[in-house]
Amino acid sequence: VHLIPVNPVREDGLSPKSRKRIMPDLLTEPPAIDPVYEAHVYCNIPGIAERSMEGHAPHYFKLVSVQVLIRHGDRYPLYAIPKTKRPDIDCMLVPSRKPSHPQLEAFIKHMSKGSAAQMDGSLSSLPHFPSHSLCEMGELTQTGVVQHLRNGQLLREIYINKHRLLPGDWTAKQLYLETTGKSRTLQSALALLYTFLPDFDWKKINMRHQWSTIFCSGSCDCPMRNHYLEEEQRRQYSLRVKNSDLEKIYVDMAKIVGIPTRQLRASNPIDSLLCYFCHNVSFPCTKAGCIGMEHFKVIKRHQLEDERERQEKKLYFLYALLATHPLLNQTVNRLQRIAEGKKEEVFVLYSAHDVTLSPVLSALGITEARFPRFAARLVFELWQDGKRPKEHFIRILYNGADVTFQTSFCKDHYKRSSKPMCPLEKFVNFVKRDMFLIFNSTSYYDACHRKAL
Repeated sequence: VHLIPVNPVREDGLSPKSRKRIMPDLLTEPPAIDPVYEAHVYCNIPGIAERSMEGHAPHYFKLVSVQVLIRHGDRYPLYAIPKTKRPDIDCMLVPSRKPSHPQLEAFIKHMSKGSAAQMDGSLSSLPHFPSHSLCEMGELTQTGVVQHLRNGQLLREIYINKHRLLPGDWTAKQLYLETTGKSRTLQSALALLYTFLPDFDWKKINMRHQWSTIFCSGSCDCPMRNHYLEEEQRRQYSLRVKNSDLEKIYVDMAKIVGIPTRQLRASNPIDSLLCYFCHNVSFPCTKAGCIGMEHFKVIKRHQLEDERERQEKKLYFLYALLATHPLLNQTVNRLQRIAEGKKEEVFVLYSAHDVTLSPVLSALGITEARFPRFAARLVFELWQDGKRPKEHFIRILYNGADVTFQTSFCKDHYKRSSKPMCPLEKFVNFVKRDMFLIFNSTSYYDACHRKAL
C-alpha cells in the first residue's frame, strides 16, 4: 500500500499537520481473504450510490409492512490503545466537510427542536446528534450520521415514494421505534428517520428504550444461552492462542507502546485501529516506532478467520438461536397481526449494535453474510398477494441484497415457486417451533432451561 501524504485545508484556511492516506481505493473484489478489502467494506464510507433490491415484487403484490433492524453508524472507538494519542476525529457536524449529505444542515436544525418527542426513560437525557470537537469514546461521527441519512433516503424512495407504505398524514401508531440506551444508536435512528420522513412532527415520535443489546425485553432469563456464549468465547480464545503470527504482532505492538502484551490485547487494539483506518489517519507512533499496516492486516485477518471458524463450529449458532428468539418472536407476532388486517406498527425501526445483528443473521441461517458493517441494515418486508389477499409473503434483505432464499426455513422454496419471496407461515413455523428442534425442545423456555446433551 502506498502512503500518499495529503494536506487538507481546514475550514479556517489553515493547513493542519500532514495526514497520510492509508486506505487504498479498491475497485474489484479480490478472490482470496484480503483483510484490507474487508476492512474497507466494514467502514462503509459513503461514496457511490448503492444498488438495493428492497421493494422488488410482482406488480400485483402489495407491500403492507416493513421492519428494519440497523447497526449504528461509524463511531469513535470504545477502547484506547494505552500510551498513544487518541485518533484526532472531530464529532461536530459540519455540512461543508466530507462525507456530507444534502440534508445534513436541515437535520441539525430539526434535531435541535426535538423536545416534544416522547423518549423512554434514560433516552430523554441523550443528545439528538453528536457535537464534540474531539469525539468521546463510542460517539457517533459525522460519517455515521451521513451513513444513516443515506439509508433513510434510500428507504424513503422505495417504501414511501414508490410503495406508499405510510400516508402523508401518518400517525404515531403506525410507527414502532426502539433503540438501546447509547447515544450512537438513538442518533442513528433519528438520522435514518429524518430522511425517511423529512421534517417529521416530533409529537408523533415515541422512542422506546431497550436495555438489552439482544433486544430480549422481558424474556432474557436463558441459562443455556449464556452457556453457549461461554463455550463460544472459549473457542475464540483457543483459536487466538494457536495463532503464532498474531502473538508475534501483539508482542511487537506492545514493545512499540511500552506495555505488557497482555495489557495491549485487553485494550482490543483492532477497535481503535479500525477508526484510524476508516478515517484515513496514520496509525499511532511512539519513540520506539510506529504501529503499521502489517500489524493491522494480521489482526484483521485473524478476525476474519475467527468468523469463518465460528460458522463451522456451530456453538455461536446455538447461542444465536436462543439470543434472538425474543426479537424474532416479536417480529413474527407483529407480521401476523398486520396480515390479519391491523394497520398499526407498519413501519418498525430497531436501532442496535453488531452484537444484535450478527446473531439474527446466524439464527436465520444466512451463513454467507459478512459481519455487520457500520450502518448495516436488515429488512423484513411483508407482502400481500393481490390475487389471493389472504396469502402473505416475506422478503428478507441485508444491506440491499435479497437473502430470503439463504435462510434455513426458505432455502429450497424458490425451486417450487414462481414468486420471489417466502410464505409468511414458513417464517412463523420456524420461529414458533423449528428453532427449538436442535435443542430437542418445543418451546423457548424449555430450550433455555434444558441442560446441553
